[in-house]
Amino acid sequence: MSETATRYELRGPAGWITLAAPKSRNALSTQLVAELGAHLSAAMDDPAVRVVVLTGEGPAFCAGADLKNRGKMGETEKGNPFVDIMKTMRHGPKPVIVAANGHAFGGGIGLVASADIAIAVDTAVFSFSEVRIGAIPAMISVAVLPKLGEHQTMRLFLTGERFSAERALGYGLLHQVTTSDGLEAAVQAEIEAIAKGGPNALREAKQLVRTVAALPEDEAFAWAEKKIAAIFASDEAAEGMASFAEKRKPAWAKE
Repeated sequence: MSETATRYELRGPAGWITLAAPKSRNALSTQLVAELGAHLSAAMDDPAVRVVVLTGEGPAFCAGADLKNRGKMGETEKGNPFVDIMKTMRHGPKPVIVAANGHAFGGGIGLVASADIAIAVDTAVFSFSEVRIGAIPAMISVAVLPKLGEHQTMRLFLTGERFSAERALGYGLLHQVTTSDGLEAAVQAEIEAIAKGGPNALREAKQLVRTVAALPEDEAFAWAEKKIAAIFASDEAAEGMASFAEKRKPAWAKE
C-alpha cells in the first residue's frame, strides 16, 4: 500500500488539508488529486468545519501537474477531477484559505486562485510555465483571470516568467504575504475572523460574490434583492440581530 500524498486534520473550527508529497514538490499526481478531492468533500460536508485551509509540506506548495504522468492530473473518462477540486473550492459552502508555504507553479497557482483567501510566504515564487513545455494553462485560467485580469494574465501566460510573492500580491492573486514563521499565525487570524460570522451567512456571502460577479447589473440587483429578503427572514439573522441588541455573542460564536 502506497503512502498517502495528503493529510487531513480538524483544528478547532478549521479543517486543515496538507499536500504531503514533498519529494515531488506536491505535484498534482493522480493519487494526490484523488485524496485532495476526497478531503475537500469531507470538509465541506462536516458541520464541525467552519473554514477549510489548504497548505503544503516541504519547500514547495505545489509544483503543478505531474509531468511524469503527462500532466493529466488524474483525468478519467468522467472528466478531470482537478476541475472538480477548483469548483469545490470556488463554490463550496465553506470559506477556503490557501496558505502557500512555498513555490506554486501551473496548477498550483490554480489552487491559490481558487481559494477565497490566499496567503503566501515571502520566499514563494510563482510561474505559469506551461508554454515552456509546449502546453497552456487552460483549466486554471477560469480561476486566474478573475483575480489577475486580462492585462496581467496575458503577459504572464505568454512569457512563463517567474514572479515573487510581492508581485503576486500586487497582481491580486494573494491577500497577504508573510514570513515562513508567521504563516500559521496569519492563517489563524483569518480563521478567527471568519468564525465570528454566522454559518449560513458565510455560505451566502461566498455565493453572493460568485453570483453577482457573473451577472449583468440589472440581473445582479434583482437577484440580490430577493436574496437579502430571504436572509433577513432567517433564524440566523434573527439571532444575530437579537444578540447585537442584547450586547451578547450570537449562538454560533459561543464555542
